[in-house]
Amino acid sequence: MIRNHQDLERLREQGHKSLWPDRGKIVVGTASCGLAAGSRAVARKLDQAAREYELDQEVSGTGCLGFCSQEPLVEVRRADGLRVVYPQVDEARAEELAAGLAQGDLSPELAMCRWREASHPTTRYELAAEEIPLQQQIGFYRRQQRVVLRNCGLIDPGSVAEYVSCGGYSGLLATLSTDPENIVETVSRAGLRGRGGAGFPTGRKWGFTRQEPGTRKCVICNADEGDPGAYMDRSILEGDPHAVIEGMAIGAYAIGADEGYIYVRAEYPLAVQRIQEALDQAEELGLLGEGILGSDFSFRLQVKTGAGAFVCGEETALIASIEGRRGMPRPRPPFPAQSGLWGRPTNVNNVETWANVPPILSRGAEWFAETGTSGSSGTKVFSLVGKIKNSGLVEVPMGITIRELVYEVGGGTPDGGRCKAVQTGGPSGGCIPESLFDTPIDFDSLREVGAMMGSGGLVVLGESACMVDMARYFLKFTQGESCGQCPGCRLGTKRMLEILIRITEGRGQEEDLLLLEELATGVREASLCGLGRTAPNPVLTTLRYFKHEYETHVRDRRCPAGVCRALVVYHIDPERCLGCGACRAACPQGAISGEPKKPHTIDPQRCVRCGSCIEACLVEAVKPG
Repeated sequence: MIRNHQDLERLREQGHKSLWPDRGKIVVGTASCGLAAGSRAVARKLDQAAREYELDQEVSGTGCLGFCSQEPLVEVRRADGLRVVYPQVDEARAEELAAGLAQGDLSPELAMCRWREASHPTTRYELAAEEIPLQQQIGFYRRQQRVVLRNCGLIDPGSVAEYVSCGGYSGLLATLSTDPENIVETVSRAGLRGRGGAGFPTGRKWGFTRQEPGTRKCVICNADEGDPGAYMDRSILEGDPHAVIEGMAIGAYAIGADEGYIYVRAEYPLAVQRIQEALDQAEELGLLGEGILGSDFSFRLQVKTGAGAFVCGEETALIASIEGRRGMPRPRPPFPAQSGLWGRPTNVNNVETWANVPPILSRGAEWFAETGTSGSSGTKVFSLVGKIKNSGLVEVPMGITIRELVYEVGGGTPDGGRCKAVQTGGPSGGCIPESLFDTPIDFDSLREVGAMMGSGGLVVLGESACMVDMARYFLKFTQGESCGQCPGCRLGTKRMLEILIRITEGRGQEEDLLLLEELATGVREASLCGLGRTAPNPVLTTLRYFKHEYETHVRDRRCPAGVCRALVVYHIDPERCLGCGACRAACPQGAISGEPKKPHTIDPQRCVRCGSCIEACLVEAVKPG
């Protein structure tokens, strides 16, 4: 049981030996991204090879190292603080790596980068690894500043000792000897704003809950991450679950709560497993429960799994789900801070917000406020996905521009082409064109261009994307996820989706564009909750920035990107066609004809526009028109 600073220090020393054993350590990324890429088999192979080559090195798992497109990722860690990362390690590479380590060779030809853990003194490790690029020389890592992700990819998420060795629970220990009012004031002074999307000041939200009368108050972690392409919360829970637990315990002490829930969607089985294991460890050590760390503060946490309804990301719908009712938003006021879970004053923050709290309490409000902008302090975690070279999980200072994030961190498009737009804020976010990529990424700047921060999903769209089809895709998602309670969202999104389908199928009319904008404005103003109010954003921003694509669909009955199948007519360029017959063989409808070594043709009446001919053509002779 951990009762005081001395007990915590002993656990810290134990964790340090586990993180940096004298014989070294081999670490494999075992978050969902790594496991999907085959890291479990790689870990088994490394463990087997370590025994065969008598490496006497432990093989351990860790959370997401961030560079998801390079998974499986393996890190060789030495006791002097040197960390060398190897990308795309399959079983054959694992064998080669182990063989090299047996000879004292770090296999620089296989490595991606190296860095030294800051907590270790400077050593002469560079002499052994000078051929391997430094982490700061890799574009993906150069602009990153890891606060929330500080332990992801470093610690074993199943080891509370390793979390403590990195400063874990020191913030909670300091908190318990501080006036709760001062804790709220520290978080306010840091400028932390909710990372779930709305960006409401966290300290003010805590203050509202604290000032409410009553002895039974609750805190909730909203981990109902449902945005397509977003996996920030999942990765934090999988890689550093104790950070969320500690943040919630600090928040509970500050507002006077004795009970809390972590609401995770059931589609995140690994996250659920790891957060539950962390809760069990914390209770066993006295970091949760009665008399935490020898104080008179008691706090209990439990996990609640949701059924995957997107609307449960809205806090009142989430509370209803925890209570066993259908997840539907309710009118406010009263706000959850006044009457939330079972009528008690309740504070709801998302995973990333809670994970920011321990370092703020450990290192101070001024340290946190040094990063970011005056109105948006700190860092923000993004999942970079879509038409991007370096896809993965990144954490960058607030205020970085979209251009810097996409081209410097993300590396631009895989083929080096131009990005058409980015979609931020999930399905309720907005599409920002390349002409506005110099917009700083902060809460207020994104709102000015019609988008929103959201929870941090950022989808990069290349020139081949059809913006009308993108609006249809995201609206179909939000329309399907509507709870149906209010007519503005239930009926308005349905009518908007019908119009978009008409346009993408070549049946749109000029008046549809005016009606679409009018409906979008009405839905935004008439909806009860945030889902309905923001659902029109993809439509409004694409109409604002890409109206010419809508007009081409309606007036010319043509999709410039060749995405909307009903508006595409494939043809073969006779100047490029070699008459090889590859397209004819691939066509499932037999719509292509022609003699060997002579230009082929496509019968538009038989063509079903599946695109198989484009994929099969070796000389890019098949074109959408």
